[in-house]
Amino acid sequence: MRLKRETYLEQIRPYYESDIIKVITGVRRSGKSILLDTIRDELEEKGVPGDHIIYLNLEDLDYDYIENASDLNKEIKSRISQEGKYYIFLDEIQHVYQFEKALASFRATLNVSLFVTGSNSTLLSGESATLLTGRTVEFEILPFSFYEMKQYYELNGMDWTEDLFFDYLKWGGFPLRFDYKDETSVHRYLTNLYTSIVNRDIVGGSKGADKKNFMDISLYILANAGKELSVENIIKVFEKENRTISRRTVYNYLEKMKKAYLIHGVGRYNIVGKVALSNREKQYAVDMGFRSINTNTINYEDTFFLENIVYNELITRGFTVFAGKTFKGEIDFVAIKNGKKCFIQVTYLLADERTVQREFGAYSRITDASPKYVMSLDKIDMSHDGIIHLNIIDFLLRKKELILT
Repeated sequence: MRLKRETYLEQIRPYYESDIIKVITGVRRSGKSILLDTIRDELEEKGVPGDHIIYLNLEDLDYDYIENASDLNKEIKSRISQEGKYYIFLDEIQHVYQFEKALASFRATLNVSLFVTGSNSTLLSGESATLLTGRTVEFEILPFSFYEMKQYYELNGMDWTEDLFFDYLKWGGFPLRFDYKDETSVHRYLTNLYTSIVNRDIVGGSKGADKKNFMDISLYILANAGKELSVENIIKVFEKENRTISRRTVYNYLEKMKKAYLIHGVGRYNIVGKVALSNREKQYAVDMGFRSINTNTINYEDTFFLENIVYNELITRGFTVFAGKTFKGEIDFVAIKNGKKCFIQVTYLLADERTVQREFGAYSRITDASPKYVMSLDKIDMSHDGIIHLNIIDFLLRKKELILT
């Protein structure tokens, strides 16, 4: 059964009737099309006639005759024959050349509410996209969160326990991976999906990327997600194999990964100066499954795996996230929402006093009064000195919400 992804729907609902263009983006197979189906269902439940809802999947061969903005304009206008508002859904809009012109025209001349999806972050960039400046609102969709995984299991009558956290930690939340019951099949599905994204969105056609070089670099970046990127280390790996790669090429491939939503770059935040820093990003994988298939060994105690899950959860909940920088150290995350912020440290277990001192002590030089959290898998609440301890699974399952000031 279809999961109703309430986290995203509650963000999009206020715009259902608005003439602002709703742009739903995200990595391929994260559930954008299903989300569109859910929105269509909700509109019909509200009384919108079915013949006032127009849906085109522009990856469907049935619509391969729609090549450019003019073709799209003709198709949509041919379907509008009555008075009243129409709701137009255009799935994978990037397949239409200069689609921005058509969208701008629809918005200006028709009584419509527009919903579009795309799998590349350059969807609204470039010269033509200036036609839509100030006329769009964007929502990025990620694969299932751990909370959504729980909902999916329960909805489909599958056995669910919190122990499945370690399955999620390893294989992530791409919706279709739950169709496969053994790890070999899951690994094969995720590998094929990753290769398909690389072929279609990165090295396909004339996109100017060498597939082997890209796959090697992306393996390194995903395997080291959460750590500060070292271009020099990538170059050294190539040199050991008597191969050469330039810094420019590495950064170019890094940008291609971001544009395909394979990774998110997390900038630095100067906690003392309370400003974002423009360089030295960390990278986090869009889904743990993609990290696992690019990593030789899975260590459940690897804090970077846990950091990655917490980061993805934060952006799913609408936070803007930075890596914190102090005079003599770092804080894993500075999470900001609606002008308020909090600080977060992530670790596997607070197994001994040394670990406790390290994680809680990271805040010792921070005078900012914003809430401070340490997250781990410990079941016992170890909050002290005004620093709040949260169990990561409780946080992911929304048993605990973050307090912001």
